Amino acid sequence: MQLLPRLVRLRDAPAYLGMDKNRFNSEVRPHLTEIPIGVQGIAFDRLDLDAWVEQYKHCSGRPAVTNSRSMELWDAKYRQDSLNGAKPGTLRKGSLDTAFEKVVELSRLAKRKA
Repeated sequence: MQLLPRLVRLRDAPAYLGMDKNRFNSEVRPHLTEIPIGVQGIAFDRLDLDAWVEQYKHCSGRPAVTNSRSMELWDAKYRQDSLNGAKPGTLRKGSLDTAFEKVVELSRLAKRKA
């Protein structure tokens, strides 16, 4: 059994998240609590790094690709919102209703095929 260290040193944190140090310093580090180690060392709690990933995934992730049609619908909606001047993550009642109706219809079609 191998134990993962709870504290991840600054030099290792970007690799733990799979990114370069510049992106880590600009996008992730400002949201974390720095833990001093010795005189100059800095570390981060591994659980805080994992929590940042979960939050990022929740806000920026895409749905799993179950078939090519579902990804086409996702991409078409995203492009449509971009063309209409909506910022990503901005919900408008009309677009939310339409998206929900599409999901319901896809669900009905999938049940009929099964």
